[in-house]
Amino acid sequence: MEKKYSILLYYCYAEIEDFEAYREEHHLFCIENNLRGRIIISPEGLNGTVSGLKEDCEKYMEYIHSDARFADTEFKEEAHDRMAFAKLHVRVKPEIVHSSLRHINPRKRTGGYVEPEDFKKILAEESEDTVILDVRSNYEHNVGRFKNALTLDIDNFRDFPEKVKELDHLKGKKVVTYCTGGIKCEKASAYLLEQGFENVYQLHGGIIKYGIEAGGEDFEGKCYVFDNRITADVNSVNPSIVSKCFVSGVPTDRMVNCANPECNAHIPMTEEAGWLMDGCCSEECRKHPSRRPYDGTGYYQKNTNHYNPLKGVKREAAKLS
Repeated sequence: MEKKYSILLYYCYAEIEDFEAYREEHHLFCIENNLRGRIIISPEGLNGTVSGLKEDCEKYMEYIHSDARFADTEFKEEAHDRMAFAKLHVRVKPEIVHSSLRHINPRKRTGGYVEPEDFKKILAEESEDTVILDVRSNYEHNVGRFKNALTLDIDNFRDFPEKVKELDHLKGKKVVTYCTGGIKCEKASAYLLEQGFENVYQLHGGIIKYGIEAGGEDFEGKCYVFDNRITADVNSVNPSIVSKCFVSGVPTDRMVNCANPECNAHIPMTEEAGWLMDGCCSEECRKHPSRRPYDGTGYYQKNTNHYNPLKGVKREAAKLS
């Protein structure tokens, strides 16, 4: 089956002085070109995952690159058979990835880039002098991670600086960080340098680019992604499953969000267990009065009743009604 849609993953650290006005312009462009996704605009740059027909995604990439501030933005593009988002959100936030590292500017200092093919060689060497460091959260690396990678017990990226205190014994080694698309590594590697680590690098483009350009070899499990897919295949060379069903313990790489919105845990769960538990991680959550109806996917849109994609867009809005 021909895959007529694309999913774009990208980020760009670049100063945006007029971020409120640019948000309006950017939002309107996406509406006019039938794009959906989650886009963050902040004084420090852009971060987005966008979905649409291939030709509309091409227009979007041209739009981004036409702005001198974002001319060097690198897109990770994946083919898909449908829209990966139900809605469009273009939001203004203080940072393009939530962290406790606002003082760090990756445009001034960050870890050196390691391209996918070179990263593959590093994985194959398995040198005791090199550490592969996963800077993602627990629910992400629990479903997929690189072979022999060091993972951190963190629930959010903002907890990363606190965990670095436990890594002092690695300061004499070569440290190569990785994340989903590269954005977290820009600040994580810079912070490691700030804390006295001298030999710090990062996988350029993250797990997604590694899968596209190097076949994803030795990435075990699936990659957690932030769209309707929840997880994505990365490894076309030697794929494996590393996660187990939260309920039954059976190996599975199928991820769901707990149907109890007050829990919303990101957990591996088989289809059978999903239906058995109504998409919940526990009996307590299953009996919760706010439990959302389970449709077999384990993916839930945020509570956006009366959602209006034109909200906050002033210019030309009338023409689109």
